[in-house]
Amino acid sequence: MIAHLKGRLDSTGIDHAVIDVGGVGYLVGASARTLSALGPVGEACTVFTELLVGEDFQRLVGFSSADERDWFRLLTGVQGVGARVALAILSALEPVDLSRAIASGDKAMVARANGVGPKLAQRIVMELKDKVGGIALGLGPAVVNAAPGAAADAVSALLNLGFRPNEASIAVNAADEELGPGASLDALVRLALRKASKS
Repeated sequence: MIAHLKGRLDSTGIDHAVIDVGGVGYLVGASARTLSALGPVGEACTVFTELLVGEDFQRLVGFSSADERDWFRLLTGVQGVGARVALAILSALEPVDLSRAIASGDKAMVARANGVGPKLAQRIVMELKDKVGGIALGLGPAVVNAAPGAAADAVSALLNLGFRPNEASIAVNAADEELGPGASLDALVRLALRKASKS
């Protein structure tokens, strides 16, 4: 599993980028928001990645933040939302705006994305409301306070272990406050797990 790529931005297209890592060019699908965040061609860049595997394809999708990647995973878990639609939503809405829209049941906001009709927007809001209720309040401070990317990755790790977004965010925030700036991902996850199990 490829978690992220660090390399040089070789080229970009309408919906993808090529990242040169040690002489190997990785074709990475991406939202318009991620493409604009990568910076100029020829410069160093980092993308968080998700590998999509089907019967007759393998596709790497890239994101400018672990938060955006987590949203992609949540969105593609909704029936009728494939990778293309999820990327369209993430192109139209920043993760914090998407979180607010779902938490408040604002299906019109979600429907602003290309390819998302009212019925699909309603389904996305209904299916994700319980899963993302605490993200808007809990995830932001964690990303700001911890080492770059470490808190977001720690929240993602807890989500993968079955914790609810609100529980994961609160536990990582508490661990981050105790450990202080510069905490490693491993230390954050270990402490957050202990805190989550006590709550």
